[in-house]
Amino acid sequence: MFPVLKTLRSLFDARLLFVLIACAFLALILVVGAGITVTWLTATFINLKYGWLDTTVNVMAGILSGVGGWFMLPVLIALIGGIFQETIIHRVEQCSYPDRRRKSEPKLWPDFAHDILFTLRALLLNLLILPTYLLAVGPLLSIMLNSYLLGREFFESAAGYHLGKPAAHKLGKNHSTTVYGGGLIITCLSLLPVINLIAPIFATIWMVHVYHGLAGSSVILHDQP
Repeated sequence: MFPVLKTLRSLFDARLLFVLIACAFLALILVVGAGITVTWLTATFINLKYGWLDTTVNVMAGILSGVGGWFMLPVLIALIGGIFQETIIHRVEQCSYPDRRRKSEPKLWPDFAHDILFTLRALLLNLLILPTYLLAVGPLLSIMLNSYLLGREFFESAAGYHLGKPAAHKLGKNHSTTVYGGGLIITCLSLLPVINLIAPIFATIWMVHVYHGLAGSSVILHDQP
């Protein structure tokens, strides 16, 4: 299930202008901050005795960390999605699924600890494959890895809003191809300049529609107590 049109429609219909601006602003800060951090780390910790060798290694390390860092951006940007997660889900459901809404009011950053741990684990996995960039397969491996991570994370957030995380995880495993396909689209969009600033909102909306598509055909909705 690939709800492209529903997702694009919800971007405009669900009254998300403030969230769009806030996400874009935070994502921009994150992208700039990540770039500055990578540059500082490269300049600070790579300091060889010979000037020409130091320059060469710094340039190579800068390229490697820059390319690798760019392909890690989807994981970092996903952190922003967690802040407004319930607000986005609530407003999309108000607009598209009014009879399936959860009764409780949305919270700001409801899974703070979970989101931080997920981001740290995902960054560690991305760092482990960083050497493969020297073999030119790093970008492909990064996209494959982050498609799995982001697909699962955003789907379980959307489904878990109603079912709870354990049931959402089980549902995601039963529809792994759909979840992974969504994760692939989210990852690719997160790598595009400018578009990646609103990628967390797009990802959340996408998975809300995926979840309700599955729920409407085979799953009974259960609100959390």
